Order: sequence, then structure tokens, then C-alpha cells
Amino acid sequence: MSENVGRWLRDEIENAILSNEFAPGERLDEMVLATRFGVSRTPVREALMQLNAIGLIEIRPRRGAVVIDPAPHRIFEMFEVMAELEGLAGSLAARRLDDESRAAITAAHRRCELSAGAGDSDAYYYDNEEFHKAIYAASRSEFLEEQCLQLHRRLRPYRRLQLRVRNRLSTSFSEHCTIVDAIFAGNGEEARRLLRVHVGIQGERFSDLVASMTAR
Repeated sequence: MSENVGRWLRDEIENAILSNEFAPGERLDEMVLATRFGVSRTPVREALMQLNAIGLIEIRPRRGAVVIDPAPHRIFEMFEVMAELEGLAGSLAARRLDDESRAAITAAHRRCELSAGAGDSDAYYYDNEEFHKAIYAASRSEFLEEQCLQLHRRLRPYRRLQLRVRNRLSTSFSEHCTIVDAIFAGNGEEARRLLRVHVGIQGERFSDLVASMTAR
């Protein structure tokens, strides 16, 4: 099965959880999912393992995969740490930027511009992911990049929910523009500050995210 189909299957199950079609505490049966999506049980099992890894479901003995009800304070804490990690990555990227990293960030930023302009939150979600990955890579710190990618995966479902909040798409891209300017100008402290604000979920933004979760 191709990587794109595997990603599609994972995202379909993830979306069903986020929309509350699969409610917290519900058991996800591999055979039922395989029949629903027209695939074998192997890719379903792989998708469930990925969702287990990011904490959206839990694979339990004798029960299999069960949908988790995430605690808002736990999500808030993860976003706090993610904001600090991304701020550091942006600061290092500004100091260590080379031509290859500049090109990668520029290309990802351009794709975000196109998907944001089209109002396509799903496309922007993937383009945004590549934009942030380009910044991690530009830090030229393998350990930091690994930590950023690991926590980014854990927060993936909630980043998707954030992008569905009204006006968040255009706001996110506007923030990207200032982040790119700071990195390309070599202003590490400003890049750090901007990324911390961009990723962190304070005040109304956290309330909006919690409302999205409770309205699933």
C-alpha cells in the first residue's frame, strides 16, 4: 500500500475521532474499519499504531484500540513545550541559515501561501507541517529536530483542529510571513519570539481549541 493511501487512512480515522464519530471510550474494531475503508487489516493496524503513538487512541490488552478522551491541561502543556522547542529551532535557523535551508523554507512558505489563499485548511495543514519541518532542519541540530518532530506528531490532531477555527488560516499564514522575515534577516531572538507566539496557545486561542474539542 502506498504511503499516500496509508496517510489517507490514518487521517480518515483521525478525522472521525476529532468529529466525535468515534467517541471517547469507543473500541475501534480492525475488521469493521477495514470493511468501511475498503482495505485489508494490515494498513488499519498500522494506522492505529500511529494514532496510538500520538495519544489519540490507546491499544489495551484484550480490548484493542480504544479512543482516548484527552485532558485539556495535558494538551496545553504539550503546546507550551512545543512553543519553546520551535522558538529555539527558529533562533538557530536564523543563525545557521544556508542556501539549501533558505530554499526549503521559501518553497514550503510558498505552498502555504497557495493553500491559505484557496482557503483549503486540509491542504494548508500538510503544507504547514512541511514549513515547520523546514525550520527544524534549518536549525542544523539533529537532536533538536528529532525532539520537534516527535512532539509535532503528538500534537498533529490538535493543530488540525486549530486550523479549523475561524480566521486561523489567514492569521497563521500572516505569522509565517513575519517568521520567515526574521529568520532570513538573521534575527534569532525575533524568530524565537515569533515562533513561541505562533505555536503557543494562550487565552482565547486555547479556549477556541477546547471548544473545538468539546464540540466534536
